[in-house]
Amino acid sequence: MKGNDKMRMGRTVVLMSTLVLLFMFIGNLLGGAEGMKIAFIGAIATNLYGYFFSDTLVLQHYKAIRADNKTAPELFHIVHELAERANLPMPKIYIIPDQVPNAFATGRNPEHAAVAATQGLLDLMSREEVEGVLAHEMTHIKNHDILTSSMAAMFASAISMLCNSRRYNQSSGRRQSGPFQALSIVLLPIAAIIIQMAISRTREFAADEGSAILTGHPEWLISSLTKLSDFAGSHQMSRATSQTAHMFIINPFSGLQNSLSALFSTHPSTADRIAKLKQL
Repeated sequence: MKGNDKMRMGRTVVLMSTLVLLFMFIGNLLGGAEGMKIAFIGAIATNLYGYFFSDTLVLQHYKAIRADNKTAPELFHIVHELAERANLPMPKIYIIPDQVPNAFATGRNPEHAAVAATQGLLDLMSREEVEGVLAHEMTHIKNHDILTSSMAAMFASAISMLCNSRRYNQSSGRRQSGPFQALSIVLLPIAAIIIQMAISRTREFAADEGSAILTGHPEWLISSLTKLSDFAGSHQMSRATSQTAHMFIINPFSGLQNSLSALFSTHPSTADRIAKLKQL
């Protein structure tokens, strides 16, 4: 493993461990030792749920259609070549019936992975640009990013749910809390989102670099990112959700973001991504 890969892996382990501890701390804060036990069990359950079912659920949500060598030969050949170059098992291929260009990878490990591209991406992009995008997604598979990002998103959502439940109880007058607890209930979900954002942004930069290495042509991904960003600024996928936005190569809500919300985005800015690619 290269030095940069070791640093990325170490950083991800630290961030994921922080999310687990944060989840347990909230459980302790809201329910004492018993609450911490429940939160710990909830953390394990969240991990297991994300490990086995996150890929199936997201593909069903976006009504993704399975593709193969007969139904989408060019797409199949691109993915097959990239899998061989990356020394990965051939992932399942899906096409999302949406005219807004975008793509994501999913699956708990390389042996149970899938790549999905929207029909809009296949219609808008040249073959080289499609290859640049899918090489990015294959790098996510190679780096086991999908599972990590999905779990981080689930933990962030679970922490928000815990704190929202507490706020509901307070507003109903069911239980009083001190100023520290009240402040924590507000700040801890923000901390969880920041950690999730840090994990996701780190992985996006790494996947961009992996695409450049796999294809040998950083300019292919630069061109596709430019088109994707321009299109996302004025169009939005019909079934996009905030819970799955981190999975896509371009945030499907980027056109709705202002300068403040962009700070909390799971994706780096396209300008920053292109600048790093140009350095290669």
